[in-house]
Amino acid sequence: MKNLIIDQGNSSSKVSLYDDGVMTCSERYENLSVETLQTIQRGFGWENSIISSVVETDPMLVRWLTENSRKFVQLDENTPLPIGNLYKTPKTLGKDRIAVCVGANYLSPDRNLLVIDAGTAITYDVVNAQNNYVGGNISMGVDMRFKALHTFTSKLPLVTREEESPLTGGTTREAIASGVLNGMTYEIDGFIDAFRSIYPKLLVFLTGGNAKYFEKRIKYCNFVVPNLLSLGLNRILMFR
Repeated sequence: MKNLIIDQGNSSSKVSLYDDGVMTCSERYENLSVETLQTIQRGFGWENSIISSVVETDPMLVRWLTENSRKFVQLDENTPLPIGNLYKTPKTLGKDRIAVCVGANYLSPDRNLLVIDAGTAITYDVVNAQNNYVGGNISMGVDMRFKALHTFTSKLPLVTREEESPLTGGTTREAIASGVLNGMTYEIDGFIDAFRSIYPKLLVFLTGGNAKYFEKRIKYCNFVVPNLLSLGLNRILMFR
């Protein structure tokens, strides 16, 4: 079964192809168009497709995918899910948040899970051992914190993740890097400890663009899965 998975973000779209549950390729596009999908279709082909978007989706894309897929899903709050959803406001729940949780639950069903997605924002989401999405937290990501310090002050420079971050900064740039990067590490560790005290035998999944960076720095992590979101979307597409 060949599936086309589209994760449409604020600045780009990630397009992945799955064949019998295994991701065969993945590309990122700044501007996703019908012409782009036609090129992908000629090169690979697919049977089913799903699109998850945090922005307004082009109706032309939706129409074309509907016409060129045996089964097409546009993920929203009414889409059937393989896990329960206990969120009080499902319409406001980020599609990326529920998708990574579905992916983690697919890999480790019937377990208490904490899914940490370290991207533009950093999210902490819990799935319990009864396979229900419970809820979670949203915090600022790495770049957002650096930009906020630079934007909302008159003299602080814009620092990047690649700069040195000793525990005690000897320069202003080092102090900013240390405050942001070490502060985020302590935040992640703190959330993990708090959730582990509530949910027995908690498994921790780490994903997102900054996952590799924090994998080496946090105290406790079971799995780092870069493609957890597309894996979850593929699972939702195949459900029912």
